[in-house]
Amino acid sequence: MTTTDSYAGQTYTGSGTPLEGEEVVLSFDDVDVRFKTEFGSVHAVKGVDLRVRPGEVVALVGESGSGKSVTSMTAMRLLPSNARIGGAVNVAGKDVGRLSERNMRRLRGNDVAMVFQEPMTALNPVLTIATQMIESMELHGVARGQAAYDRGVELLGMVGIPEPERQMKKYPHELSGGQRQRVVIAMAISCDPKVIIADEPTTALDVTVQADILDLLRSLKDKLNTGILLITHNMGVVADMADRVAVMFKGEIVERGTVEEVLLRPQHEYTRMLLGSVPRMGAGRGQMGIRVREEVDAQAPMAIELRNLVIEYQRLGKPPFRAVDDVSFDVRKGEIVGLVGESGSGKSTIGRCALGLIPAASGDFKLLGEDVISMNRGQLKSLRKRIGVIFQDPAASLNPRLPIGDCIAEPLVVHKVGDRKSRQQRVYDLLEAVQLPREVYNRYPHEVSGGQRQRICVARALTLDPELLVADEPTSALDVSVQARVLKIFAELQDQFGFACLFISHDLAVIDLLAHKVVVLQNGSVVEAGPREQIMEHPQEEYTQRLIAAAPVPDPIEQERRRRERHELLLAQGEEIAELQVDDISEFRGTISDEKDTF
Repeated sequence: MTTTDSYAGQTYTGSGTPLEGEEVVLSFDDVDVRFKTEFGSVHAVKGVDLRVRPGEVVALVGESGSGKSVTSMTAMRLLPSNARIGGAVNVAGKDVGRLSERNMRRLRGNDVAMVFQEPMTALNPVLTIATQMIESMELHGVARGQAAYDRGVELLGMVGIPEPERQMKKYPHELSGGQRQRVVIAMAISCDPKVIIADEPTTALDVTVQADILDLLRSLKDKLNTGILLITHNMGVVADMADRVAVMFKGEIVERGTVEEVLLRPQHEYTRMLLGSVPRMGAGRGQMGIRVREEVDAQAPMAIELRNLVIEYQRLGKPPFRAVDDVSFDVRKGEIVGLVGESGSGKSTIGRCALGLIPAASGDFKLLGEDVISMNRGQLKSLRKRIGVIFQDPAASLNPRLPIGDCIAEPLVVHKVGDRKSRQQRVYDLLEAVQLPREVYNRYPHEVSGGQRQRICVARALTLDPELLVADEPTSALDVSVQARVLKIFAELQDQFGFACLFISHDLAVIDLLAHKVVVLQNGSVVEAGPREQIMEHPQEEYTQRLIAAAPVPDPIEQERRRRERHELLLAQGEEIAELQVDDISEFRGTISDEKDTF
């Protein structure tokens, strides 16, 4: 449906826009952003029009570089000094472009707040949670001193953090990722803003923690009537949260409408491409043209044999912390085993042990038929030649001072394989295998995109023709379309080279697409393991059921059904549903002092 809306003296035409007279808490009118650089002008945002009403969630979706975050930053006036902004941005009826710096500081927090993607970087690591909570309230005149401290404790309790008074005394690194994100949400609502901008608020979180944060944001908009601008590339999150959707591509909004219109009946080719790149829970193999070998030779040699593995971290003056407790499973050559679980479950610890980076305290651990536990350093180095590894963050795992060709050839140099000419040819062959042009050989990691960097990491992992590949969250930081390309290349290479793979991930849809077997970890122990079909379609353990129920799908109708079933499952298992713990809105708002209007 197309409607016409007259707002702030400008005419706006589009689908899903408010009718005349409706209240709008955030509006972008013909917003245009250019960045002046030494190489010329970069046109990042091109004539964006968007509205957010009270109590609704508008999702702004698109891939990295599409202009989503730049658009949202104009509402907070947080863009760098080389930005040139055209058009008008209004927050709660105030023209952001015409406010003084003092009034702009007052607007931030009072009228508009932001929840950033990575709470660890949004919070000051050297200040306690209490100091940061109090600072935000004192700056905006909401409360001071002991009253601000008491208010902070109340806010942490409202967002579902257990023992809030105790958590107030901690530093950010002492909290889990989900707790840190809840702290950021508590700070965002501390001044009762009319609109919250949530910029990729769940990207780095496990599926269960993500589901809790989305439940919390949903109750925030329902109970406090707060408008939310949700910036994300996760279509499952859009289906779970959004009322309306706007799709951005190269700085422009190419499609908009209700969540059902955009996700179920997409009109633009780019939107269809995005949705076609999302792996879907329950769809299993064959999605997006990705083919994984169906059968694994039951007589194939073992690549990993774990029996009663225990891994402990020593602590000064304290008993050892047991990170992995009595874990047993196998990975055969040619087989992909998905290792899943929440953060802290021991997934990456097992992966590091497989690389010989962490010693095992006890148990039996054989890699490629060799007993790892009894090996010395020289023997481990020789064994690593037969193992490849792909890390989660490609930017951090590549040496920024080396050209890409040298990064890929580095394993050959370390293990003294071949001469300079043969190494160069090997790198060219691998670049072709991961569908990258030879021209990237002499470029540096910062000169290629995130998806290209991850493909480079895949190429480097395969340099020595490994018999085993350890992939630790290799696609979690990628856009959906880039993820689809990387997964397709990965599946083709695995079929071609026949290596065994331990695939560590919290993205259950990716595991459902790739894995032959699934091992579910909780608190360092295996709670369930078996063939993919058995674990993903008929989970027996409560923890596995909660994990699968928490994974969102990019279909709003199906996702609403899954959300109801998840809530019923949580209640049946005696768990609480994450929601804002406030029953009386007037009481909540009454505690926010009128000082904020005169501060």
